[in-house]
Amino acid sequence: MCIRRIKVSNNNKAIRVLASSTVSFTICFAIWMMFAVLGIPIKKMLGLNETEFGLLAAMPVLSGSLVRVPLGIWCDKYGGRIVFFVLMLSTVPAIYLIGMATQFWQFLVLGLFIGLAGGSFSVGTPYVARWFPRERRGLAMGIFGAGNSGSALTKFVAPAIIAAWGWQALPTVYAAAMLVTALLFWMFSATDPSHQSGASVPFSEQVKVLKDRRVWRYCQYYSVVFGGYVGLALWMTKYYVGEFGFDLRLAALLAACFSLPGGVLRALGGWISDRYGAYKVTWWVMWVCWVCFFLLSYPPTAMIVKTTHGDVGINLALSPTVFTALLFVVGTAMAVGKASVFKFIADDFSDNIGAVSGVVGLAGGLGGFVLPIMFGALLDLTGVRSSAFMLLYGAVCVSLVWMHYSFRPAATAAVSAAVPAAA
Repeated sequence: MCIRRIKVSNNNKAIRVLASSTVSFTICFAIWMMFAVLGIPIKKMLGLNETEFGLLAAMPVLSGSLVRVPLGIWCDKYGGRIVFFVLMLSTVPAIYLIGMATQFWQFLVLGLFIGLAGGSFSVGTPYVARWFPRERRGLAMGIFGAGNSGSALTKFVAPAIIAAWGWQALPTVYAAAMLVTALLFWMFSATDPSHQSGASVPFSEQVKVLKDRRVWRYCQYYSVVFGGYVGLALWMTKYYVGEFGFDLRLAALLAACFSLPGGVLRALGGWISDRYGAYKVTWWVMWVCWVCFFLLSYPPTAMIVKTTHGDVGINLALSPTVFTALLFVVGTAMAVGKASVFKFIADDFSDNIGAVSGVVGLAGGLGGFVLPIMFGALLDLTGVRSSAFMLLYGAVCVSLVWMHYSFRPAATAAVSAAVPAAA
């Protein structure tokens, strides 16, 4: 009876930890992505070009990526609860000060401090994972990762706040939201000292995971499914405004058709990865993205076809409906892919999840930092908005080739081992 009560108590704590961490990560991600909407009126006010807008939108992603490795290691060493709580509190002043900034460099500097909120992922992932048994970790991490839907939350909330009170009001509201969330997290979360697996392991020992080839392989996958998600989440609102001429509210709403499934369905990705395996799921995610990016890459085109009856004009372009439907499919695929990559990590590095998830999260975050800047630079250089999807199409092509050759030796060895067994 006593053992049963302990199990029930631990299960209740695990659920509380998962719920409070997921809500907190959702708010952190919403604030991390705030320049996806807030950057549009700032761009107009400062007269920024496309590359400068990309840099502004991506600046929080840079710092949020760079801190992921130390945060993951500190999570192993000190416990996820205290690290998560302090991290959220540390961002509140910078969020509030955004409303008082007037120059480009000020927004960039404050963006770096706001970006710390993005590091919450590498804290929450190992923190949540250790509360659940191995066979349920994929689902648990998928539910936590659904906090990526904070990107969609920003697209729903931020335009309404900006329309009602001006863009300067948004940082004030977000600062208050972060403070309240941090306090609620501390009230409802829990600590288990046995989860601090790295408490006695030196920093130099923990970073040795970088010598493992599998870590770099997972970094590459995650830079596509997460880096691509972050880059598009930051870019799509502006894309709708420029390509289709929509106002800010409608553009943000349609962009949320990508961001929302890209976050919420991550829990489904965790369940699928538990059921079918991380490799098979990740492989199909890459193929779905490959097809969608091929279609999205094609720019609006007008052609004259010479026929026996005279010239025939042909116009090829994606309608807003088809464009949004393809983005929805991409968002769904990336949600599943983000979960499947971390299923790899949970299976292969169960004793060092924090350090490895920090490294992989860093790679994904850096992808999300570089992509908006490259989107802007390509647009300034070519004048073709769909060049953003051309870039992503190329990245997925590289990923498919790399993944094929990375796992082919293992598959061959498995077949060879099965032949004698069958005989």
